Amino acid sequence: MTTLVTGATGHLGRLVIDSLIARGAEPSSIVAGVRDVAKASDLAARGVRTAVVDYDRPETLAAALDGVDSVLLVSGSEVGRRVAQHRAVIDAAKNAGVTKFVYTSAPKAPTSALVLAPEHKVTEELIAAAGLPAVILRNNWYTENYAGDLAQARETGVLSAGVGDGRVASASRADFADAAAVVLLEDGHIGQEYELGGDVAWTYDDLAAAIGEVIGRPVEYRALTPEQHAAALEAAGLDAGTVGFVTALDAGIRDGALADTDGTLARLIGRATTPLVDGLRAIA
Repeated sequence: MTTLVTGATGHLGRLVIDSLIARGAEPSSIVAGVRDVAKASDLAARGVRTAVVDYDRPETLAAALDGVDSVLLVSGSEVGRRVAQHRAVIDAAKNAGVTKFVYTSAPKAPTSALVLAPEHKVTEELIAAAGLPAVILRNNWYTENYAGDLAQARETGVLSAGVGDGRVASASRADFADAAAVVLLEDGHIGQEYELGGDVAWTYDDLAAAIGEVIGRPVEYRALTPEQHAAALEAAGLDAGTVGFVTALDAGIRDGALADTDGTLARLIGRATTPLVDGLRAIA
């Protein structure tokens, strides 16, 4: 079985390839789909085949999918452009007759009010309409997303956000990468929609305490109103579009969009998910 991993030089894609190999996949059975193959030279040195996969250049996809059985579509990072980009991969995978199509989506994408959810919802609909034998991985937040907050708290001793008492069931990227590798390698997952989150849904008070433990100094969580948060972001020089996006994201967290966890991720990977403090320590 040959597996194409898109976004293979990104943080998640590289970890998926590591996990596939660790779980027994032959490097030669993996295709690393990348925009720039020069950036995948380390993967090629390990025996992984590299191929150009550019979501904005659909003509690159057919060659990359030649002889491929399974595809992991790591969702694109360009918010607002992802539906067209994902559609190109979905159409190419359908034409290539792949037998397993795995997509990294967002928590409860079909119904969530999270600002990031709509593009994922449409992508899931496109996958279903294409009739692809699919597995949907609805990944919660990556603990690594808080690298910037950790760095700021190291400087100021303060963690500020407009999330109120909202909870986040984050896990480390390696946890989500292991889940992707499992469903790519194992039978029995086609048709499943997995809601994946860390074992613990923590508050920002918990996050501040965990950051404080990592950096060795007390960290205060300051809960901002949406107006205060927007003003702070504007004062930091962010443009209006970015301010609106960030405050909407925090509103989703405040309303519980990332709070659910039922142990599915841990069951898939066969171990507990990485605790928050350990995930933060790894990026510190």
